[in-house]
Amino acid sequence: MMLNGVSSFSKFIWRSQEVPGFGFQQLRNKWANRWMIRDVKRRRLNAEHFLERTRINAMRRNTVLPTEIREIADKEINKFELNATPSHINNRCAVTSRPRGVVKEWRLSRIVWRHLADYNKLSGVQRAMWG
Repeated sequence: MMLNGVSSFSKFIWRSQEVPGFGFQQLRNKWANRWMIRDVKRRRLNAEHFLERTRINAMRRNTVLPTEIREIADKEINKFELNATPSHINNRCAVTSRPRGVVKEWRLSRIVWRHLADYNKLSGVQRAMWG
């Protein structure tokens, strides 16, 4: 239905833009991009299931236990989500989500790390000086 050359749908969109978080208004979220969201989810799941996984893995690797119990432990470990495994966690920069060149001690990419080190924002880091 058109009224004065403007459809009712476009009027709805025009009114909806006044609502915060709709349209051109930019909302920042805690994470840099979708890969960082995925990494945070994997880290959270890994932390939640850490004790249970280590207990079951110890049972799997124990050669003293009977094979039946070890097979049951194998089946139990396969019931966990794949995202809960420590091998699925990637080292990403906590600021930019860059996957390469991450300084593990600070969990920052080399670019961000150097920038913060230049302005004395990292404790215990000093620029190298000669002579």
